Amino acid sequence: RPPQCTYLEIEQAERTHAVVLSRPAWLWGAEMGANEHGVCVGNEGVWTREPVGEDEALLGMDLVRLGLERGSSAREALEVIVALLERYGQGGSCKEEPVPFVYHNTFLLADRTEAWVLETAGQYWAAQQIREGSRNISNQLSIGREITAEHAGLRQRARSQGWWSGDGEFNFAEVFSLTQQPARMEAAKGRYRAGKEMLQQHAGHITAETFMAILRDKDSGICVDSEGFRTAGSMVSVLPQDPASPCVHFFTATPDPSRSVFKPFVFVAGLKPVPQVKSPTFRDDPAKRIPRFQSTVDRRHELYRRHEAALELMERDQERGQKLLQTLRDLEKQGLEGMNALLGGTVAPRPEELADLFFDCVEAEMKFY
Repeated sequence: RPPQCTYLEIEQAERTHAVVLSRPAWLWGAEMGANEHGVCVGNEGVWTREPVGEDEALLGMDLVRLGLERGSSAREALEVIVALLERYGQGGSCKEEPVPFVYHNTFLLADRTEAWVLETAGQYWAAQQIREGSRNISNQLSIGREITAEHAGLRQRARSQGWWSGDGEFNFAEVFSLTQQPARMEAAKGRYRAGKEMLQQHAGHITAETFMAILRDKDSGICVDSEGFRTAGSMVSVLPQDPASPCVHFFTATPDPSRSVFKPFVFVAGLKPVPQVKSPTFRDDPAKRIPRFQSTVDRRHELYRRHEAALELMERDQERGQKLLQTLRDLEKQGLEGMNALLGGTVAPRPEELADLFFDCVEAEMKFY
């Protein structure tokens, strides 16, 4: 059966990989995720000189999932994404509201040995392989002259539109960025700079904890807890270069990482399903009925509901709130210590324990709530 993406049905691949996804419940794709081969992909919105189309096509989030399902390496996932982008285009509303909210996409892709940034403008794209150090993205084009691969017609497009004279070195971000940035992109500049600085501060000794702390940083605007656009879920992955060690993917599965628990997930056979973090499905879903999004439904899963109730308590009763937060941090620390022991080789991985790992962490968190 061909995959029915959020808005389009596309041709099926011969085989697909196992994936774990962090996704808005109403759509088919994902904001971020990983597959059984240790490939990780995440995306975000960007506005460029190429017009955003309200016509329903592939969402950037559909492309994240398709790259993970069909790519056994970061490079392969990138090739999958750009081929589908060129074939089907990107577009359609990215928000569950009657007024369309449309953007183009940039992606981070990594596996055990390689990392890439992929940035798009309509069907056009540029990619940069990251060979050392760290790299972040934040709602703006960030690939300048250091392009590793690009859409065959990218420069011709820029020349025909009068965005580039054809002289000198080609700078993707300079040529394709909007001259008048939307207000929300202005804030992205500060976020991008802050993320870059924090990564540089920890250069050479970045750990999973480093990333968790950065994702929780409120001053920079990286962690957003206001209602309009809040950080809905966060993910940190550890991808050991030694193929004998498993990749470990931490997910919050709840909003606002500063008040959430990163829980470890490892791909093994016989994984125990975790219904507590699966959103309900609706027979007559307003996201699927045309015209779309005319009504709303409560898509929160069980862990999310309990997490919200606990947050209310934390706000009402500061003392109990602090105590709960400390308990949750201890739970997270146990998961991190277990992972470090596993990756450090001090404990042998027991497949049956790993199969229950994420389930057990979610259960423990629910008990505390």
